[in-house]
Amino acid sequence: MAGNDWLNGYLEAILDVGNSMKEKNDGKPKIAKFEEKAKEKLFSPTKYFVEEVVNSFDESDLHRTWIKVIATRNTRERSNRLENMCWRIWHLARKKKQIAWDDAQKLAKRRIEREQGRNDAADDLSELSEGEKEKGDGSVLESTKDHHSFSRINSDMQMWSEQDNKSKHLYIVLISLHGLVRGDNMELGRDSDTGGQVKYVVELARALANTKGVYRVDLLTRQISSPEVDCSYGEPIEMLTCPPDGIGSCGAYIIRLPCGPRDKYVPKESLWPHIPEFVDGALGHVVNMARALGEQVNGGRPTWPYVIHGHYADAGEVAAHLSGALNVPMVLTGHSLGRNKFEQLLKQGRLSREDINATYKIMRRIEGEELGLDASEMVVTSTRQEIEEQWGLYDGFDLKLERKLRVRRRRGVSCLGRYMTRMVVIPPGMDFSYVTTQDTIEGDGDLKSLIGSDRSQNKRHLPPIWSEIMRFFTNPHKPTILALSRPDPKKNVTTLLKAFGECQALRELANLTLILGNRDDIEEMSNSSSVVLTTVLKLIDRYDLYGQVAYPKHHKQSEVPDIYRLAAKTKGVFINPALVEPFGLTIIEAAAYGLPVVATKNGGPVDILKALNNGLLIDPHDQKAIEDALLKLVADKNLWFECRKNGLKNIHRFSWTEHCKNYLSHVEHCRNRHPTTRLEIMPIPEEPLSDSLKDVEDLSLRFSVDGDVKSNAGELDAATRQRELIEAITRKASSNGNAAANYFPGRRQRLFVIATDCYDSNGDFTETFKAIITNVMKAASLALGVGRVGFVLLTGSSLQETVEALKRYQVNIEDLDALACRSGSEIYYPWRDLVLDADYESHIEYRWPGENVRSMVTRLARAEGAAEDDIEEFGASSTRCYSYTVKPGAKARRKDDLRQRLRMRGFRCNLVYTHAASRLNVVPLFASRVQALRYLSVRWGIDLSKMVVFVGERGDTDNEDLQAGLHKTLILRGSVEYGSEKLLRSKDGFKREDVFPQDSPNIASVHGYEAHDISAALEAVEMKS
Repeated sequence: MAGNDWLNGYLEAILDVGNSMKEKNDGKPKIAKFEEKAKEKLFSPTKYFVEEVVNSFDESDLHRTWIKVIATRNTRERSNRLENMCWRIWHLARKKKQIAWDDAQKLAKRRIEREQGRNDAADDLSELSEGEKEKGDGSVLESTKDHHSFSRINSDMQMWSEQDNKSKHLYIVLISLHGLVRGDNMELGRDSDTGGQVKYVVELARALANTKGVYRVDLLTRQISSPEVDCSYGEPIEMLTCPPDGIGSCGAYIIRLPCGPRDKYVPKESLWPHIPEFVDGALGHVVNMARALGEQVNGGRPTWPYVIHGHYADAGEVAAHLSGALNVPMVLTGHSLGRNKFEQLLKQGRLSREDINATYKIMRRIEGEELGLDASEMVVTSTRQEIEEQWGLYDGFDLKLERKLRVRRRRGVSCLGRYMTRMVVIPPGMDFSYVTTQDTIEGDGDLKSLIGSDRSQNKRHLPPIWSEIMRFFTNPHKPTILALSRPDPKKNVTTLLKAFGECQALRELANLTLILGNRDDIEEMSNSSSVVLTTVLKLIDRYDLYGQVAYPKHHKQSEVPDIYRLAAKTKGVFINPALVEPFGLTIIEAAAYGLPVVATKNGGPVDILKALNNGLLIDPHDQKAIEDALLKLVADKNLWFECRKNGLKNIHRFSWTEHCKNYLSHVEHCRNRHPTTRLEIMPIPEEPLSDSLKDVEDLSLRFSVDGDVKSNAGELDAATRQRELIEAITRKASSNGNAAANYFPGRRQRLFVIATDCYDSNGDFTETFKAIITNVMKAASLALGVGRVGFVLLTGSSLQETVEALKRYQVNIEDLDALACRSGSEIYYPWRDLVLDADYESHIEYRWPGENVRSMVTRLARAEGAAEDDIEEFGASSTRCYSYTVKPGAKARRKDDLRQRLRMRGFRCNLVYTHAASRLNVVPLFASRVQALRYLSVRWGIDLSKMVVFVGERGDTDNEDLQAGLHKTLILRGSVEYGSEKLLRSKDGFKREDVFPQDSPNIASVHGYEAHDISAALEAVEMKS
């Protein structure tokens, strides 16, 4: 039983903690008060000891302890409590083991499904057509002997040349949503959201703006007006750089847009419900900027973004929606990936799947990354390992399939509707402006003046941070081992400290400097940061490292170069021992100052050290390997000088100039495969018109959309222009007999959008459909007056079904400005005789697989055990929407499950269950009811904040997407009896509260759908003008 001493000690400790709590409460069970205090505490002893028992001991040990307690129990209360607690923890451990087993089974099942999907795609693409055989150039995609080796695919990509492209005026949009983003004095390490990504995107924006051919770069981020942070984060615009010879709006700017609570700093895990609001705000900014830049450099035509680049999962989702709304290319950089983190957390076993999802919103994050893969032309990675071991975990990417599709495209052969984004390794750039000539010259004269006999005379000329670090050391002459990161468990600083503390030779040869962010009080920091820092202090005490380890509380971002210089002057070493390091920017920075490097072998450092050849790679879990690598570099001065020389010689490969050249070259290459259609912005009248001519102007704008008249006020005088407009009106009236339409939607002040999915149990329209349309129109006239509000109907039904329903319920279709049918895949205008908007149809065709996916959906949508006729193709489909009938009680896959299977096979689609779950619509990736609204907003020049969307509390599976954003949303309770939400998400998916904010001021509920109820609700959301 001696082997169970530790276990018995933990159990006794749990009882002691419970007794102390009981004593503090005077023996009374003050549960509410205790729970309130427990929430405030960062550390729970009971939780700690229970976790140690559950995670550190086998269930057989727990069982033996329980048997012993039963055998030796007595009548004392403590003995009974120990028996009961031991039994409960034993069953907790068994439950944990079962959960871990279930999670492992789910992961294994998902891998099998992913492999099956990829095999299906490979089988479809395996047979070469006769055309492929003739066009084949001898290149072999896969070796017949080794299915894991690939031949190189030669690219015709042309490298970016500033000389050839200097006359261009490119507009580039970067998006980095979370954290504290500003240009100067960045607070890196303040929290887990403000790290290397913030520095990377700011410097990328500056570097791109300084590249010839790039006119303007906007870095979009969240505006934070909170007393918790500096007021600079609330400024809507911050200039990063402007070329000295620049004109107009050129340069790089941080654009801060409202997103979520205005007065609160929100961590990235809580930002997901507010993503649609940021998308709408970003869309408005980009459209306004496109118009302004077009006036400056493009002859009045809008200058749309050359590329939209999302950084991290949240910004990747924003970029995907913006790319779809504007039809411009998108690029994604993951920085760190959710699926990789999810699997690591599951393997650790400390948190269940549900706990991981609740804490990190991991499933929502993964879906954002999957959407980014669906929409992006290119994914920028820092390493090949990131491609193979991290992105390879996703449903939407497979390296073999991507290369196979690329070969087929190059040969001019059909990819059968399948698409796979291109992964590109571009090493991260660095600003070398802080590196002076002195940093590359050997010598330590200034260091001697600090630690020598004349230090008092010269100290004032030296960086203050040097004194702050040196004060920790008993012998500051020794080389400095430098680690610089935020206090995050993933950075693995505690393993480094153990390696240093347990290696006597290393302690004798060197000092250790730990720069772990900034802190005032450890107890006020986040839980993970405080745990790391507390552990660091305990380890310093355990190994008695006082006088050998420096751990300053504060440093400025501007002092980081001086910290590197100090380590280099002492002939020290930089170490990055992170468990996984996606980028490794600090390694590049250290090399620029002449520091040899020891770095983790997991992630970016592998490629960086291969290029620089200035250090050693280590397994971050191997403490002995860390010791040996550090000792080797510190003790062997010849090796130290060789690594220093190599690093300084090769560092130019990681300059921002090189990075931008590679980046723009790849973007230019991927843009060649992107649709060339352009969204038109309605022109704004250049001078006010008299009342008698307003209707004429309305029609002139309307006809400019139709394509009948292309007017330009700069080319025609007013009289000629009016005469031609009147002639156009006459021609239009005589041609279609619809002269009564004297209105263009762009002149409306508000837009009311009816998106209530009123179906009965059979999927047919109900009487409520008519009542809602009638009452919304009546409430609009009461609130704003006739003619000032336009009406749009969004539905999952076809045009024919919608028109028949409107006629049956005697609703005048001409009262509507637009109909978005088939779940947003088609737009029709009653004032244009219900002609399909061909521009919109072209706008959403991106990556639409067409006929290739038609039969696949029928097979994949059936769940296990489903009958052949459970899901069949619906008779009335269109070129941009395939519809399928779902029989009552059919075993159909949920939307997220079906989309996952399509992604695994390379198909990029949007899926909507509609008609009370009796129909499935498969539409293009960028087609949706909310995207149709954004399209109309740009096309008609109506701000999204001027729209009110009416939805039911249930409806089609895209009902949730319609509720968030800049528009106002009125939820008409009781208006929809039968919805499709049962086929929306599986139980392991993300939650409803991760899609839209539950307490948004833009969302209001209406108990009923009578006109007076709607009018009152409109007043509540301040829509009256």
